[in-house]
Amino acid sequence: MSAKKVVPTAKKKPAKTKKAAVAKVKTEPDMLNGVADIRRFFYKNEIPLYFISATNFNMLGADEWIKGFKFICHIECFDGQHPNVFSPKEEIPHDEFTCIEDINNYLLQHPEVQDYLKSRKKGRTTGKAMFLMFDEKTEELAKKLGLEVMFPSAKMRTFMDNKVNTNRIAEKAGVPCVPYVLSPVTDFEHLNKISKSLGTDLVIQTPFGDSGHTTFFISNEEEFKKYEADIVKEKEVKVMKRINCKGSAIEACVTRHGTIVAPLMTELVGFKEMTPYKGGWCGNEIYPNAFTPELRKKATKYTQLFGDQLRKEGYKGYFELDFLIDQDNGEIYLGELNPRVTGASSITNHAVFALADAPLFVFHILEWMNVDYKLNVNALNARWSKQENIDGWSQLIIKHTEDTIEYVSEAPSSGIYKMFDNGHIQFDRMDTHRRAVETENEAFFLHISKQGDYIYEGADLGILVSRGRMMTNDFKLNARAKNWIKAIRSKYTTELVEDKRKHVALTGSLTK
Repeated sequence: MSAKKVVPTAKKKPAKTKKAAVAKVKTEPDMLNGVADIRRFFYKNEIPLYFISATNFNMLGADEWIKGFKFICHIECFDGQHPNVFSPKEEIPHDEFTCIEDINNYLLQHPEVQDYLKSRKKGRTTGKAMFLMFDEKTEELAKKLGLEVMFPSAKMRTFMDNKVNTNRIAEKAGVPCVPYVLSPVTDFEHLNKISKSLGTDLVIQTPFGDSGHTTFFISNEEEFKKYEADIVKEKEVKVMKRINCKGSAIEACVTRHGTIVAPLMTELVGFKEMTPYKGGWCGNEIYPNAFTPELRKKATKYTQLFGDQLRKEGYKGYFELDFLIDQDNGEIYLGELNPRVTGASSITNHAVFALADAPLFVFHILEWMNVDYKLNVNALNARWSKQENIDGWSQLIIKHTEDTIEYVSEAPSSGIYKMFDNGHIQFDRMDTHRRAVETENEAFFLHISKQGDYIYEGADLGILVSRGRMMTNDFKLNARAKNWIKAIRSKYTTELVEDKRKHVALTGSLTK
């Protein structure tokens, strides 16, 4: 703002004027003080923010909390009806996709995506992006486009994603793991030698892999021979004592003020109705008093210890831990680390405790926004641990379980479905949010495989989310879950394809 000009007269010598300072308009305070300020900061955000992945499943709802947040996806799960999803219309030539990283690298090289990013630039700022999975090539492509990756480096994430390294981090953090040894394995005789203290009923995990692909249950030489090639090729594997356990999951966020910890969730693992993999993750539940107060307290303590150690290692942001609860002695052990948002994130970020403050992904993104803030992490964790702040939700990850390649000629749309007393379901209305589910007779379905796709063993058909539980207290699928799975599968019409590799790229799970 310029100073008012002084007009000289003949009778008076012009006064010397000082150049007025230009006032700076501050849109945000120097320091965000607590949750209310943080929420307001994101409602007024002007920096383009993105989640780039095969689908937008893992970050559903982020656009409702953050102004300017968009999804860039390869698979358009909402068939063009989601207001904040961008998916390129034309397919360009590319190598066969073998993983989610390949899909993300394809997206970043797509002219339509590049034009979209340019159209939303703010001055010289292209924006910041989150990825479910990324590698060094993703980082290079993002940098070339002017995108900042809102995660620690791919090199660091790869190191921590290694199941062998996870145990070493846990040792430093003081977090107990199932009894184990870390070692190369040359043959069955060598396995018996190194695992003598663990007994003969073993679980072997190779360093990388998801949803049960690389977890092997071995109690004899015949079972070892089945997986021998996958095991002996690794420089080091994790060999664990097999315990009678139930799975659980917990998500958290490493911040400059400490580790924020969400409530412990049950995990659905290995149900043949949903996954072809014996140790494969296929869903979660969250509900009040799902675990004893002692187990909840231990899980929170171990997660904080692990998060604090991650911070010492140079990591910040979102992560998830799988815990194994021993049904024989009641102990809880660390299973594995996922240094990212995961398939469980949808459950975590839409529960009542998160909606009352802010979803966990908000605190992750805040760490990458170059803004100072104050946050009482202990008070936040205390609120989130109160069982009255937790409502009941379940999600089912439904995969193609047969060893076939099939063409999808009909598929159910994404949205809200209603179930009738006879077990049949009907599409009720389009919605992009699971909160629109009002009763246990309704469910939100997000289709991954759609009309015109080819599905293979382990391919994701879609994700079903509903209020209430999908398992019994002894961790078996309840009747309601089985009815929903059967009903959703009935909505898919497929045709068998003879040449199993001609029409499909085997990308594995697109959700976790």
